[in-house]
Amino acid sequence: MKEIENRSDIEKLVYTFYSRIRKDSLLGPIFNQHIPEEKWPEHLSKLSDFWETNLFGIAKFKGNPTQKHINVDRNLNYTVEQKHFGQWINLWFQTIDDLFIGERAQKAKDASRNMASAQFMMMFRNRPQTA
Repeated sequence: MKEIENRSDIEKLVYTFYSRIRKDSLLGPIFNQHIPEEKWPEHLSKLSDFWETNLFGIAKFKGNPTQKHINVDRNLNYTVEQKHFGQWINLWFQTIDDLFIGERAQKAKDASRNMASAQFMMMFRNRPQTA
């Protein structure tokens, strides 16, 4: 076990994690439906940028994850639930625990929990109002 020290470590974490996501019975169908096979390398690179920005403060990530999550929820007829984010966090924590230790590993866990809550709330707030 080692600490998260560089971009290569982040890529190992992201690639391992999303390999697990794609096979997961709850999350796999969602991710595989919304990201075409040929777009996965680009997506994983962008997610590695995201985590490199978050864990090392290196400003590489460009994008709007909130809008992406809102779009996915809309495409799924507003059926994304807290259980989806809970499963995402569980798999993220398991992947981190399988690969890394240390302060940045804990920072990745803490950040993911905060982001998952914020993303779900933004999705929920952007759902159509029902009478």
